[in-house]
Amino acid sequence: MTTAALNLIDVTKIFQKGRGKTAAVDSISLNVKQGEMVVFLGPSGCGKTTTLRMIAGFELPSSGRILIDGADMTNVPVNKRGIGFVFQNYALFPHMSVYSNVAYGLRSRKEPEGIIRQKVHNALELVGLANAGERYPNQLSGGEQQRVALARVLVMEPKLLLMDEPLSNLDAKLRIYMRTEIRRIQKKLGITCLYVTHDQSEALTMADRIVVMNRGYVEQMGSPFDIYAQPASLFVADFIGQANILRVTVDSVEQDTASVSLPSGWRHSAKMIGSSKIRSGKEAALVVRPENLHIEALPVPEGQGESNAPFNLLKATVRAVVFMGGHIEYHLDLGTTGKGIAFMPFQSGVHVFQEGDKVQAIIDPDTSLILPSE
Repeated sequence: MTTAALNLIDVTKIFQKGRGKTAAVDSISLNVKQGEMVVFLGPSGCGKTTTLRMIAGFELPSSGRILIDGADMTNVPVNKRGIGFVFQNYALFPHMSVYSNVAYGLRSRKEPEGIIRQKVHNALELVGLANAGERYPNQLSGGEQQRVALARVLVMEPKLLLMDEPLSNLDAKLRIYMRTEIRRIQKKLGITCLYVTHDQSEALTMADRIVVMNRGYVEQMGSPFDIYAQPASLFVADFIGQANILRVTVDSVEQDTASVSLPSGWRHSAKMIGSSKIRSGKEAALVVRPENLHIEALPVPEGQGESNAPFNLLKATVRAVVFMGGHIEYHLDLGTTGKGIAFMPFQSGVHVFQEGDKVQAIIDPDTSLILPSE
C-alpha cells in the first residue's frame, strides 16, 4: 500500500484569548495522496491558514498528530519537515537578483555552484522566467514576483508544497492566469500541494479535492463537482457559488426524495441530502443554483387574473437585470417566499426581460436539492 503524502489525525489548535479558549481548528483528520492538489476553502477565521501553519511547523497543534510520508512530524522543527511554503507577500529579498533569490536555499545547503546553476535554470524555465535571472524584484510585475517565489520553493524539491493565499495581491485577470500556471506546474512535477484560499473560483478550478472549513470544523471534503453539485450543508451550498435557498415545508418523504410546498400552494419534489434530519411536517431548505432556475413569461389566460395560474408555478417579479456578457442575471422578487436569482444564457435574439416584468420560475427536480434547515 502506498504511504499517504500527508496524514492529519484529529489535529486541534486551541488559542488562549484572555481568560477564555478558542478552538481555531477542531479535530481535523485528512489523508492526502501523493501528487494530489488539496485546497482549503472557507471564510476568514475558519481555521484554514492555522491548519496550513501546523502542517508547516510554524504552529504546534494542541493535540493530534501530523504525518508526512508516514513519519510523525508533529513536533519536528520547520526546517526538518521537507516542505516548501509560498507566502502571500512573496518574501523576496529586494537586494538580490532573481537568480540569487532562487539560489539562496541551495547555497544555504552548501550545494556545489555548478549544480545550483543547473537547478536554478531549470526552476526559472519551469515558471517561464528563464531570461529573468539578472533582474531584481522591483523590476518585476506582481505575477513575475509570484513566479520567482514559486521557483525559489520548487528548486528545493520539497515533499509538500504549501501555498497560503498566494494570488490575493494580484489583479483579477492575472489571478486567473496564475492559477492555471500553478496547476500546470503542480501536475507536471507531480508534487503534493496544499493550497489555502477564500476564493471559490480558485478552489473549483485548481483542486483535486476541496476541504470546506467553517469555524474550525470541516464542513465537507470532496471533488469540486461533488462540493458544488452535492453540498452537505446549507453553509457549503451558500458559500460555494451562488444558491437560491427557499424555506419550504416537507409534505412527504420517500426513500431519498421529498415533496415540499410553500404556503402559496407551490409544490416541488427533489433529492434529499441529510435525509435522517428531514421529517414530514417540518421545515427544510430547497437549494437551487441560479443556472438551474429557468424563467419564462407568466401565462395569464385571457380575461382571467393571475390568481388562476396553476399551483406549481413559482411566480416572481423581475427586480433587476444585470448583463454579464455570457449570461444575464435576473434578480427576482418571489413575494412571501423571499428573493432569488436566475442566470440565463445570452444569445443574439434572445428575449430579455425588463425590471418589473411578471415571470414564472421553473425548477428542475434533477438539479435541485432538499437539505435540513439550519
